[in-house]
Amino acid sequence: MAPIPSENGVEGDDEREEEEEEDEEGDEEEEEEEEEEEEEPRLKYQRLGGSIPSLLASDGASCIAVAERMIALGTHGGIVHILDFLGNQVKEFTAHTAAVNDLSFDTEGEYVGSCSDDGSVVINSLFTDEKMKFEYHRPMKAIALDPDYAKKASKRFVAGGLAGHLYFNSKKWLGFRDQVLHSGEGPIHTVKWRTNLIAWANDAGVKVYDAANDQRITYIERPRGSPRPELLLPHLVWQDDSLLVIGWGTSVKIASIRTNQQRATNGTYKNIPLSSMNQVDIVASFQTSYYISGIAPFGDSLVVLAYIPGDEDKEKEFSSSVPSRQGNAQRPEVRIVSWNNDELSTDALPVLGFEHYRAKDYSLAHAPFSGSSYAGGQWAEGDEPLYYIVSPKDVVIAKPRDAEDHIAWLLEHGWHEKALAAVEAGQGRSELLDEVGSRYLDHLIVERKYAEAASLCPKLLRGSASAWERWVFHFAHLRQLPVLVPYMPTENPRLRDTAYEVALVALATNPSFHKDLLQTVKSWPSVIYSALPVISAIEPQLNTSSMTDALKEALAELYVIDGQYEKAFSLYADLLKPDIFDFIEKHNLHESIREKVVQLMMLDCKRAVSLLIQNKDLITPSEVVTQLLSASKKCDSRYFLHLYLHSLFEVNPHAGRDYHDMQVELYADYDPKMLLPFLRSSQHYRLEKAYEICMRRDLLREQVFILGRMGNTKQALAVLINQLGDIEEAVEFVTMQHDDELWEELIKECLHKPEMIGMLLEHTVGNLDPLYIVNMVPNGLDIPRLRDRLVKIITDYRTETSLRHGCNDILKADAVNLLVKYYKESRHGIYLSNEEEEARAKRNDTGASQVIEKSLSMKTMEVKSKTRGGGRCCICFDPFSIQSVSVVVFFCCHAYHMNCLMDSSYTSAPTSRGPVPEYEYDNGDIDDEDDDNESGTPRMRCILCTTAAS
Repeated sequence: MAPIPSENGVEGDDEREEEEEEDEEGDEEEEEEEEEEEEEPRLKYQRLGGSIPSLLASDGASCIAVAERMIALGTHGGIVHILDFLGNQVKEFTAHTAAVNDLSFDTEGEYVGSCSDDGSVVINSLFTDEKMKFEYHRPMKAIALDPDYAKKASKRFVAGGLAGHLYFNSKKWLGFRDQVLHSGEGPIHTVKWRTNLIAWANDAGVKVYDAANDQRITYIERPRGSPRPELLLPHLVWQDDSLLVIGWGTSVKIASIRTNQQRATNGTYKNIPLSSMNQVDIVASFQTSYYISGIAPFGDSLVVLAYIPGDEDKEKEFSSSVPSRQGNAQRPEVRIVSWNNDELSTDALPVLGFEHYRAKDYSLAHAPFSGSSYAGGQWAEGDEPLYYIVSPKDVVIAKPRDAEDHIAWLLEHGWHEKALAAVEAGQGRSELLDEVGSRYLDHLIVERKYAEAASLCPKLLRGSASAWERWVFHFAHLRQLPVLVPYMPTENPRLRDTAYEVALVALATNPSFHKDLLQTVKSWPSVIYSALPVISAIEPQLNTSSMTDALKEALAELYVIDGQYEKAFSLYADLLKPDIFDFIEKHNLHESIREKVVQLMMLDCKRAVSLLIQNKDLITPSEVVTQLLSASKKCDSRYFLHLYLHSLFEVNPHAGRDYHDMQVELYADYDPKMLLPFLRSSQHYRLEKAYEICMRRDLLREQVFILGRMGNTKQALAVLINQLGDIEEAVEFVTMQHDDELWEELIKECLHKPEMIGMLLEHTVGNLDPLYIVNMVPNGLDIPRLRDRLVKIITDYRTETSLRHGCNDILKADAVNLLVKYYKESRHGIYLSNEEEEARAKRNDTGASQVIEKSLSMKTMEVKSKTRGGGRCCICFDPFSIQSVSVVVFFCCHAYHMNCLMDSSYTSAPTSRGPVPEYEYDNGDIDDEDDDNESGTPRMRCILCTTAAS
């Protein structure tokens, strides 16, 4: 039977799964923290190329030494190769028949010494054929040349090996001589010479010898538990003239050596008593978790070539020096540690064949370096120390990372902002800014931080037009160009037109960036792009849901740039832009206002009305009224109608006559004070409708005027008296009507109102007899201020009577004066002429002058004209020029032939006067009373005038 699961078994599984997930999440968090805490490497690595691959293809490297100008590489085949710093072989010395164990240069780099398992020590000159070989018949493991080997004639060196003797060789008078400095404590594993100090290591420990004083000055015992030296060699290195760094197994010690020599001011050394000085101080000491395969100074820190032992190494305890064939060794590591064993950096090296090597197979050498120049995290240019990591088949160079390496590392780890800051701070080449900027932008684009990338473009792209254009189109491809537009340059550099046009189109296609589009169009110079492509992209959006006010205004601005002012005006009007009126005047767009009346009125009704009135020939009142009536839902169109029609009426009362009925109502609603003047001035409204409107709005005076115009004067008078109570206006109204019955009606309406009677008595003087009104007043009616009013009436009447008498006197005097003046004018002489004489006068200037002189000599004014008969007789109508008969001319300007006048039966009495000359002149001196001659014979009179008088 299958076991029955518990009720909460599933829950337990869930809990375990949750715990596993939490563990996984914890591991991921730890990994993330490790990644976040990852420190930048201090060194960078590269394989030494040149001749190295071919040299090590058939042989294995065993040791290396570095001088200022070259490298010496010893092999298991006993050959010493001299290389340049690129790995190219310069020289080759077949110095030994067995493996080369150690190499040493002098300070000048002119000599190189080598020792081998064949028991020989060979010193070769690098620039001459000089070669010296010394046989010791036992394998030699270490050699050190005198730093001043090339300068001194003594040609000193020290060497040691399995024999356990440390030989100090120097040149004497009789040749080279060996001196044993030390022996009896096991093989000499390594030796280093600095100034006058020689340090070496044997099975017992490390000893230091002062060559200047010919004495051993210190001893540092071998660390306990360190592997046997033949399996893992100790390593010595002089950090400076007094600091000795010792790496042995898993122990590191730094000893400060003080001798009894002190450098004088002249550069020489002077001795100090030995008893007065402490010879050595261990200034630092620590244990490591790895085996030390090499050690070297790194400024104020140390570079350690670490070998990580595996389980197999611990079990065998280095029982065999033969490389493992199983290939399970780990990669060697280069670690930078402080004197307190604080790890500053750790790098695992992919050395060729590392799987098969042990700790002794590696070695570390560094280029000569005096003192520390490590400051601020970077080495001084040209002063970087170089480190060479040697394995049997590979040589790797390590050197401090420079500013460009630092920047590259920051970029690799995504710290682009720090990389950019480093470049801007002047670290690295200036050309790096383009590369760093490009990678930074690429990183931000990948992270979809488009806005941040756009904001950095001005700083990263600077004045490169091609770079700007490339990124503009890249942003456009990503559909993120709107975020870049605010940062695009318009000059220095100026991009191609296409770049700006693409940017504007990108803004136009996204409603959220329409405001940015408007701002951009206003701020960008119009000469850097063509507006037409952008207009073509925006126009399809008109009248769609994506059309915004900002996009409309931007399109209007583009229309202005492109010279399409009419379209721009249409959009500005829809947007109700305040400066549209100036825009109309500037571009003479008066014809375009035809369809935008409502918008203009909504924007500024006063300026719009003025504009419409000025251009009433272009846009008729009917069009304006139609548009305003159709916009009743958008605005207060009736008020706009009132303003327009009122202004139109003031300019031309007949221009809007079709809308005067509407105008009556508009005046009643918006400006009642102007309704009465309008009613008086206009003849194009319907009285019934106007009266109805005035009735609804209780406009009394307007009702009176309309009733009077309709002929209903009694009702109008009733309104004036009963509702307005304005007797003065009532009197004026009745006076204008010239209707006596209306006066009777006025009096009747006032009889029941004593106050009205008094006012009527005051205002009817000159129009109606006050006595008539007084007689019609009922007896006993109390009229306020009657006495004062009667006194005023009498006074006014007397004044009026006096004025009339004065006016009559003036009129009579004026009539007499004018009659006297007329009489005198009538007696003036008259000059008669005919057409022939006038023609002759025109042809003959002399004759005309005589006539003018004759006329000017007269006492009275000359009248050069024809008589009333037109130069003809008033009876026979024949011209005077036809008959040679005397002519009689009266002062009334009627003229007759003498014969016709005598023969006429209308003549009052015949006369015996002699013939009258053709031209008769009255001297004008006869008195008014001289109507008859002295004989008493009546004078001749004009027939026509006499007949008319009778």
